Amino acid sequence: MERLTDNLYSGSGFSEWEIGDVTMILHKEVYHLFHLIIPNHDYIAHAVSKDGITWRRVKNALFVGDPGDWDDDMLWTMQVYEVNNRFEMYYTGLQRKDRGVVSKIGLAVSDNLFDWEKVNDEVFPFGPRAPYYETYENNPRLWMSFRDPFRYDYEGKTFFLVCTRSATGPVSRRGCVGLVQLMDKELIFHQPLHFPRMYDDVECPCVFEFNGTHYLLGSIREDIKVRYWFAPEFMGEYHCFHNNVLLPQGNYAARIQKDGDYLLIYNFFYANGNVNALRIFPPPKQLETDDRGRLVLKSYYRWDQMVIHTIIQNDMGTIIPLFKNPTAVFEQSDDRWTCGSRSGYEVFVIQKSAPSFIWEGILAVEGMGKLGLVSDIDEEGSGYYYSFDVINSVVHLQSWGFNAANTRANFIYNVLQDNIFHVKEEKEFHFRLIRYGNYIELAVDGIVKLSLIDYTYFGNGIGLYSASSTISLRSSTLKNLPVPESEYSNDH
Repeated sequence: MERLTDNLYSGSGFSEWEIGDVTMILHKEVYHLFHLIIPNHDYIAHAVSKDGITWRRVKNALFVGDPGDWDDDMLWTMQVYEVNNRFEMYYTGLQRKDRGVVSKIGLAVSDNLFDWEKVNDEVFPFGPRAPYYETYENNPRLWMSFRDPFRYDYEGKTFFLVCTRSATGPVSRRGCVGLVQLMDKELIFHQPLHFPRMYDDVECPCVFEFNGTHYLLGSIREDIKVRYWFAPEFMGEYHCFHNNVLLPQGNYAARIQKDGDYLLIYNFFYANGNVNALRIFPPPKQLETDDRGRLVLKSYYRWDQMVIHTIIQNDMGTIIPLFKNPTAVFEQSDDRWTCGSRSGYEVFVIQKSAPSFIWEGILAVEGMGKLGLVSDIDEEGSGYYYSFDVINSVVHLQSWGFNAANTRANFIYNVLQDNIFHVKEEKEFHFRLIRYGNYIELAVDGIVKLSLIDYTYFGNGIGLYSASSTISLRSSTLKNLPVPESEYSNDH
């Protein structure tokens, strides 16, 4: 099937992986997205949206400088910040004469978010300084990290977080979150805000206060995940929980944005887990904390505003046992389906009511066998399998099906993403599956566990599967969503 790369905002030119690191700002009820252009890094693009999901490109924000300028080679990660009814863009620049070894932090200003003017003064651009950080003179890697600025105003003081590296430590583990204070046109370089001593770099750092605690986000190249740490005070000692992965693999360059009463987290996504493959800007999630102060992801509030039609469980249609397994059983009663198979797999399928949908309900589990959901499945059983391991508390998403291209390996089986989830003692949980264009999001008991984009399957079936287990579904609804709107859908 043809890849539909424009269901969500992505590169739609010669290179489909052109979206780089992102920043977003909400102004006068319009979401403004700024992002890098990969691989050239020669300008910063600008797109706008009314809902944070469908985007339209507008005038490009910033270009590399003229030959000889400090930023005449490449532009890297940026942040846009409102200051006294004006906007400041802090961005990373490289100079051709440095051959990409040196990165610095620059400034551009705007009155309207569309027209930007670069500023060169006694502060900007600036690079790293000793003794806390690697500099041009002390750089065993021969490539200096000082990039991805993030401004944070705290107790009347202005700070910048920077992706940089400690001057000491094992070379591959020096990545840290640098801290620079701006005071009366003077820069004060503090010790790192956080130095985990684990990673080559802590990319796209950002910090925020939420429910009385400071949280620090960083994107990690080693496993392509977004992680977080917490501290009681902004400049305090940062710690991590036993699991500090905030966004699962493939999600990257995450930052936050206040949206009324909501705190949004947004990022771009590497399709297929490959950094040189298709990159997409998925819908944001909301951040909340649990009773232990851990950050959790919630579905974006606008999904419920987009629902066109809701179908209750009793009206979802005829259930088909796809594999005709003789040991399979299915019973239907008021607001409850019960299904299972004693031996082997069986998939119980209904036809989805719309290409994009929200499917939710309560799953209860009996026995020790395999179980889960399926979506986008065809008559051969090819589709997406959402596997719930209720013993080890892990959910996996596999793309699984027939491979016509290889007679010696006539199957596709890829684990696209996984995550842990909490299982109640009664082995019952609420699920919420969102399929919007090429976007997949799965929440368990209200917490988003899977968030990704994939292009493998578009079949018409959704349902449940069982192997040596008995499962029941109740209180289920199927909500139709509109067809995703392409950036160029109104062009003729």
